[in-house]
Amino acid sequence: MPVPDTNLEFQFDRRFADLETRVAFQEQALNEMSDALAQSRSEASKNHELLMRALDDLKQLRTLLYSDPTNEPPPPHY
Repeated sequence: MPVPDTNLEFQFDRRFADLETRVAFQEQALNEMSDALAQSRSEASKNHELLMRALDDLKQLRTLLYSDPTNEPPPPHY
């Protein structure tokens, strides 16, 4: 019966532990990126809502200021 090579076993254990450590760090990084993406999407959604409200307010203001089309100023390229 052959004698197991303890050096090879040790190398295998060390490499396996190294791979487990790398996977753990990658899982942590992935979770952090996922959280950052969720926060970014939430901020983008809030910004979109704010922009839509501002555009609606601007449209209402423009309608109030220039209810008569003859009072509307010409476009800037004229």
